[in-house]
Amino acid sequence: MIDLNDVRAAAKRIEGYVRRTPLVPATQFRDPVCKGMLHLKLECLQPSGSFKARGAASKLFASDPNAVARGLVAASGGNHGLAVARSANLKNVPAHIFLPENVQPEKVEKMRRWGAETVIAGADYDEANAGALAHAKKSGALYFHSFADPLIVAGQGTVGLEIFEDLPNVDTVVIAVGGGGFITGAAVALKALKPSIRIVGVEPTGSPTLHNSLRSGDVVTLDEVTTRVPTMACRRTDDALFALTRQVVDEVVLVEDQAMADAASQLWFEFGIAADLSGAATIAALATGAIQTKDNEVICAPVCGAGLPL
Repeated sequence: MIDLNDVRAAAKRIEGYVRRTPLVPATQFRDPVCKGMLHLKLECLQPSGSFKARGAASKLFASDPNAVARGLVAASGGNHGLAVARSANLKNVPAHIFLPENVQPEKVEKMRRWGAETVIAGADYDEANAGALAHAKKSGALYFHSFADPLIVAGQGTVGLEIFEDLPNVDTVVIAVGGGGFITGAAVALKALKPSIRIVGVEPTGSPTLHNSLRSGDVVTLDEVTTRVPTMACRRTDDALFALTRQVVDEVVLVEDQAMADAASQLWFEFGIAADLSGAATIAALATGAIQTKDNEVICAPVCGAGLPL
């Protein structure tokens, strides 16, 4: 699907259109969440509020301008929709974002402020995605897949480039998982630059898509998704993406929704960081012991999405 050269090409495409987010040592914790030296990569500071700005910009600037001019369409649990809405705004073209019923109202309002039309279309991401695909077929709008498009995966992978450049002695990188595009893109870059790096994904117990697929060895379709975190809810990853995921991701652990809520509260209390539940997932996995670390281990945990303080 992609390799390091694709990620580097994406980095050049999106330069000047996304922020190089800070990577900060997570020192001065009142309640440390893990052993070792933890660093936070603050992707919650992107223009659209998450790392998704990278993938959307990568797709936008690699696409035929005539296709872009017909407008953009996507399905999203929230963060990808914000990134696509912002991308459409950059080109002054219409955007239609299809969303599940449990999307955060604040994120819907932000999409509208970016100028997008929003449509609630189903109980979960997969149902919303069916609506987005139907709209793309009917209208000719350019479809932005939230995690399986190689251009978008390469864009998300630029987070990995920045982590390695700023923290070359990193041992473990922990990444929240929805469909798998972010962790796979970042892992492609990080493993190519430092093969010994451990890449650990975090999913909700109510949406163990990659966790179950990695255990099975094949893509698993979940019978149901019960998590209340719409940005991490996905019944099935993409087959081509998974073929790459299983090569570069070492393991995926599971956390409860409440653990993510507790971690979001801790990020706000300790750092003044307003993270959504997906943005706090990595901290939840470390704090609950789902991921074990050592005293001398260097860990990076992207805070992947912004949200209102809890």
